[in-house]
Amino acid sequence: MTTTAIPRPRHSTIRARDSKREREFLCFLGQRVREFRSRRGMTRKMVSRESEVSERHLAQLEAGAGNVSIVLLRRIAAALGVSLPELFAPGIEEQNERQKIESLLARLPNHRVEEVASRLIREFSEEESSRRKRIALIGVRGAGKSTLGSKLAKGIKRPFIELDSEIEKEASMPLPEIFSLYGQSGYRAIERRTLSRVLAEVDTAVFSVGGGIVSEKDSFERLLSHCYTIWIKAQPEELMERVIAQGDLRVMAGNDRALDDLRQILDAREPLYRKADICLDTSGHTAEESFAELKSVLQIQLQ
Repeated sequence: MTTTAIPRPRHSTIRARDSKREREFLCFLGQRVREFRSRRGMTRKMVSRESEVSERHLAQLEAGAGNVSIVLLRRIAAALGVSLPELFAPGIEEQNERQKIESLLARLPNHRVEEVASRLIREFSEEESSRRKRIALIGVRGAGKSTLGSKLAKGIKRPFIELDSEIEKEASMPLPEIFSLYGQSGYRAIERRTLSRVLAEVDTAVFSVGGGIVSEKDSFERLLSHCYTIWIKAQPEELMERVIAQGDLRVMAGNDRALDDLRQILDAREPLYRKADICLDTSGHTAEESFAELKSVLQIQLQ
């Protein structure tokens, strides 16, 4: 006698499949609640107090073991600072974050958009780790680039390179003669060539770079993309005092408007200097105080 298997009712198969999907959904929902609670730094007790949902109910929900009414879930979402759609769909949350970024960019003036784009490209590029091996200090004379740069290089045991000195080696003459013989455009061409050579030769270093490099777009973009840049700044009056204290009186020679000229230069260059990764203001600080702040912003433990 042949035994015939009794087929399982189709509705039983459907119920089993639906039950599995419900369990998966509850686990997903519990994980989302737990993720948002962790991001907000909230304990279950805090969420319970804000939502008026018991801690026990919250624990069951996060474990994927407890069902919850839509009203209670709405309270929980409000306590976590999210909407119900965000709670159910990660893609909506990401879309909202993108919209926030786009809204912020839409409100920025054009020169700030360029600055933000430059920072984002550098921050999230694949070459970021190698870029941080080269630290470049930029800014006008008197800000403290050479002083801070040499101290930093010694502290982290990296070579210290002043680009102006490398330019003089490249041209086999001091900077004043380069400007006298080749003019501004000739100097910028030598500067561009020297920067390319140095970056190709040196993987790890601390650089001090002339403040005028920001006016040469190609050179400045190359510097930004290959080095972690720090804008060393100070108030115009203090910059002038420091240069004169170093014994260089040329800045005042035959020019009663030297300070006004310096202010105009700084105002014109400021949007470009702000493209640097970090800004360090040395106004009113000693070299040691500025160096301590530099170490702090770089978060470097010197040896």
